[in-house]
Amino acid sequence: MYLEPNKRRSALRTDIREDIRREAGEDGGGGDFYSPFWADAKAHVFGGPDLRESTAERIAANDRRSNLYPQLRDGFLSWWDERRRWTNLPFNPGRKLKARFQFPEFDAVVKIDNILTVVDGNGDEHVVYSYFAPEPALSADAARLGLWVLTQAFPAVPPSELRILDIIRGNTFSIDRTPLTGEEEIELRARYARLVVERDNLRAEYE
Repeated sequence: MYLEPNKRRSALRTDIREDIRREAGEDGGGGDFYSPFWADAKAHVFGGPDLRESTAERIAANDRRSNLYPQLRDGFLSWWDERRRWTNLPFNPGRKLKARFQFPEFDAVVKIDNILTVVDGNGDEHVVYSYFAPEPALSADAARLGLWVLTQAFPAVPPSELRILDIIRGNTFSIDRTPLTGEEEIELRARYARLVVERDNLRAEYE
């Protein structure tokens, strides 16, 4: 939604071509590019292998990771090491959270999963949603819409404990620093509707 117009069209075309391949029964393969990194980052948080070592092993196993994985590693550690500076107490896993946010009018579902939930030494649970994309950088406006979705998806989580982490840049967004305006649902649906129209128009070129 927040890519520059030419890059957004390019991303939509890539998505359309992948859809066409799936419809033809072709398997894109490869799995989720970011999942191995995120699994390693979470293990690092809870006292597992050091993320620097894990990242080196991932790159050795697949050199396609040699560009983005070091950026993700450095961004994540700049954020996490800053948190660790304030306590020597261990962090423990919190609840396993996942949800589905529906747009019935668009016949679309946003899946929200693989969240980092951390319980600190005081027993407080912190919920962190990961933003992996190298571009665009996560803006306050985009994060505000994302935070609103998280409040809707996880009503049992105090909004003050929700975070979105732009991993590459080591930057977090929270409701106290990026307050909701009350217009998030309207804005999100309008942006999504425009994206659907743009994608449908591009898809017509492939018919």
